Formats: sequence, C-alpha cells, structure tokens
Amino acid sequence: MSEALRKLLSQPGSQPVITPHVGVLTLHFQLYGCEDLKAKRKAFTALRAVWGREPDLAVAETADQDALDCATWTIAALGTSSQQITQRLDQVEKAIEERVDAAILDIHREIL
Repeated sequence: MSEALRKLLSQPGSQPVITPHVGVLTLHFQLYGCEDLKAKRKAFTALRAVWGREPDLAVAETADQDALDCATWTIAALGTSSQQITQRLDQVEKAIEERVDAAILDIHREIL
C-alpha cells in the first residue's frame, strides 16, 4: 500500500471513494488461409503478447475458438474515467488494426 493511500485511509471520518470504470472492446475478425487452429492462433500472437501484458488491459478470445475462418476477441480496460478508457480503447483498436493480419468485420464497445 502506498504512503499516500495509507494517509487517506487513516484520516478519521473520510473514506476515499474510488470508482473504477470498465470499458469492453469486442472485435470480430475474418481470417483467410488458415488451415488449422495453430495457424489461426499464430495470426493473433501479437494481440495476446503485446496487449495481454498491459496492466490496465485484459485480453481473451471469447468466441469462435474452433472456427478457422473467424475469431472474436475481447479487450477489457480499467481506468479512472470514461474518457480515459475511451482514449485507451481507441489507441488499442488502432494498434490492433495495424498489427493483426486479419480483417475486422465488426467492432462493439461498451463503457460500464
């Protein structure tokens, strides 16, 4: 626990209110030329390796795991404000478009 948080918690009568915000970005991809699941997973190596290590993001393949021609991936982002999350998801979406070798068919966003 940081010293600043410890001081906040020790103040009598005032408990800090921390309201985390969550953003969910779901991407539906179309794949071409994947002959097996190993080739499909290789196409998304960057997605998991790069953004899966970010402390404010969670990345998972959420549907179409056994399909060879499509994939659905979901990225959840945590932040202190809706604006921060929207900016972060914009940044992630743009980077995914540049790095992942698959056409994006549909994008769904939700801020919780």
